[in-house]
Amino acid sequence: MAAVLETSAAPASGASRRRAPQLPTSARLFHAACAFTVQKLILPPIMFMSKVKDYIISPGEKCPDEIKAYPALKHLPVHIFLPPGYDRASTKRLPVLLTIHGGGFVLGNPGDNDAWNRAFSTSHGYLVVALNYSKAPASPFPKPIHDLEALIQLVLADTTLPIHYDKIALAGWSAGGNLALAVSQLDTVKLHIKAVVPLYPIVDFAPTQDVKCAGRRYKPELGGLRGQDKDFLLVMSPLFNWAYLNPGTDYYDTLLSPTHAKREALPKNIFMIACELDMLSPEAWRMICSLAGKRVPREDEAIGRQTTANEGELIMDSDDRYAWEEVIKTDGGARYRWLLIPDQIHGFDQDGISHMLGNDQKCLKDAKMKTDKLIEVIGDWLDDVMKVKK
Repeated sequence: MAAVLETSAAPASGASRRRAPQLPTSARLFHAACAFTVQKLILPPIMFMSKVKDYIISPGEKCPDEIKAYPALKHLPVHIFLPPGYDRASTKRLPVLLTIHGGGFVLGNPGDNDAWNRAFSTSHGYLVVALNYSKAPASPFPKPIHDLEALIQLVLADTTLPIHYDKIALAGWSAGGNLALAVSQLDTVKLHIKAVVPLYPIVDFAPTQDVKCAGRRYKPELGGLRGQDKDFLLVMSPLFNWAYLNPGTDYYDTLLSPTHAKREALPKNIFMIACELDMLSPEAWRMICSLAGKRVPREDEAIGRQTTANEGELIMDSDDRYAWEEVIKTDGGARYRWLLIPDQIHGFDQDGISHMLGNDQKCLKDAKMKTDKLIEVIGDWLDDVMKVKK
């Protein structure tokens, strides 16, 4: 039997459940102004300059093979990646990884993960489709989940794509990890999905920010953004929460906080990945431990360890705090895997993080090495789960 969350279990009474508050008018106006400024004024020029840089340094290397908009959801184009040398006239079917970008439900687009998706497709021979969804505050919970549900149906019905229908996995980063765990609970999606890979997701909206930070690891000796005594997500999380959650939204809704979903509501194979220096990692740790029937850590139990790892190192088999896998034979061989990335922050594997790290070359080098290894680890695990033959 899965263990019970020690301090975050949903209350039995609906009246006592925590819900999203109605903020004062001044706070709502402030958040609205911030959302507009970031979405319309700050992010577009940053993304434009990033694309120009990529075009100059490595033209075409990260680009998708196709950007496609389906008529029913033409405002939500997807990015499609095929393995190098794949002949589209071939009848060969490919294993599929559907990916969901992050951005706090407010920011981002499928292009944010072009480099990662291209690298994964190239390394493992997968068809990778980067999905899209409407952004908050114009589209709050649960609209993005149902956007993804509809878009997944359109992608899987697309006869121009070489889809192996028995080998479909879903992955997502941050808010995208939350959405991957949410949409995969829907019957229309769950029946197609063999495995889910959430990367540093938010899985529980119920705990306060102080509680979330209590289990995070802090390593000032690393310096730079990694060594700060406050998590950088704290700055943006009030805006993200206001934008995504209408007042009165139940924090324990399992589509919002997947950690409160029953094991049978989720796909059988889940590979949870978190970052040691991330306020969201303790809740991901508790969720995967609960699913696997392992001891569930306390909310104030610090994740990882204080000792720093070697540069570029993933601790794979020597420390249960960082990596393990459990197979639940009584549940048809369900597999639950945990991997904690040492000495890294939320979003370490994304190109956009370089704008925040500035000239912290030590962190950037460590992040690049760990990203390359992580792509290999995820691909090998999915190959094994879906029995992909090379």
